[in-house]
Amino acid sequence: MSVEISKLASGLTVVTDKMPHLETASLGVWAGVGGRDEKPNEHGISHLLEHMAFKGTTKRSSREIVEEIEAVGGDLNAGTSTETTSYYARVLKADVPLALDVLADILANPAFEPDELEREKNVIVQEIGAAQDTPDDVVFEHLNELCYPDQPMGRSLLGTAKTLRAFNRDSLRDYLSTHYRGPDMVVAAAGAVDHKQVVAEVEKRFASFEGTPGPKPQAAQFGKGGTKVVHRELEQAHLTLALEGVPQGDLSLFSLQVFTNILGGGMSSRLFQEVREKRGLCYSIYSFHAPYTDTGFFGLYTGTDPADAPEMMEVVVDIMNDSVETLTEGEIARAKAQMKAGLLMALESCSSRAEQLARHVLAYGRPQTVEELVARIDAVSVESTRDAARALLSRSRPAVVALGSGRGLDTAVSFAEGLTRARAKARLH
Repeated sequence: MSVEISKLASGLTVVTDKMPHLETASLGVWAGVGGRDEKPNEHGISHLLEHMAFKGTTKRSSREIVEEIEAVGGDLNAGTSTETTSYYARVLKADVPLALDVLADILANPAFEPDELEREKNVIVQEIGAAQDTPDDVVFEHLNELCYPDQPMGRSLLGTAKTLRAFNRDSLRDYLSTHYRGPDMVVAAAGAVDHKQVVAEVEKRFASFEGTPGPKPQAAQFGKGGTKVVHRELEQAHLTLALEGVPQGDLSLFSLQVFTNILGGGMSSRLFQEVREKRGLCYSIYSFHAPYTDTGFFGLYTGTDPADAPEMMEVVVDIMNDSVETLTEGEIARAKAQMKAGLLMALESCSSRAEQLARHVLAYGRPQTVEELVARIDAVSVESTRDAARALLSRSRPAVVALGSGRGLDTAVSFAEGLTRARAKARLH
């Protein structure tokens, strides 16, 4: 693989990875703006703007946008996250210029027709309703609010029916011109691509994006933790727990990820083996760590019978406390192998590779090489993993949310305070 990177006069970065064995290319635009950049009266506008990108430009109707790409066998999509918004396409190598032209058009020349805008706002209201019917989504919404109170990071990406109603074409234009700036944008392409050709196309088609950075988002402040029970008539109790993690640039990031994987990252993880395989308390249980620019979010989720919720949470807390000091060389090796396999398997997909390149540039200013990433994984040891785990359990008070019915939920969430035992243990080291 051959990664090339160019920074244009506007500040926009172009990064490509030519994969000679492929006949297709994946390419897109990643902007360093997402839900955390929204002011209270802008709640949901990042996601709405992403939806409106495909609803027509001054050159193409919404139908023409998709027909031009699908006429050559390609496809278009987009996504909004806490810190980024992306617009991307997959096409045959001969159609890379067409894909770049369409992507530039939807961002530089959006029409924001009032009728289309009203229809799309209604579509998102339906999406909000669907999310409220999905317990997994609801419980994490409450958990985010508890972890990041009164902050953009604690709010749903979808917005609310009330905030959506207030948006008009001027709101969208202002948000686009404020946050979609050359230095905050990356065009990434992987597969059957030629770097010089992509740079030339981007210079020509993205010339309207100015060269001054957009405003920085509000600094994240992880909350004081605590517990919350949301009562709803459901068959299962949905239990979540969160702790403050580490940001993308933290040196302990990979060690913490190894601990997260050992704890609840797969079928061989301690939680899965104890809670599902030995005790039969759940169908699904997992843990994860999401690093951001200036904070990190460690999360754990499971669902169980309401009557089993207290036992479930007690077991989870006991396993987390015990794991810190009893990690083994075998577990570390297995987690590291899983991480390396996941990294290398993703590189075999041009779509995953383009996304990785863009996210690295936005997070670190440059793509990290495979050799660098593998070396960081290899450097993780039992002691560095224990140190990362101790720091995790001592960094913040746990935030716990339970969703469901039954008396056992209040008892279940109270068991989370048992993680303070690990904090006391960490202070002794």
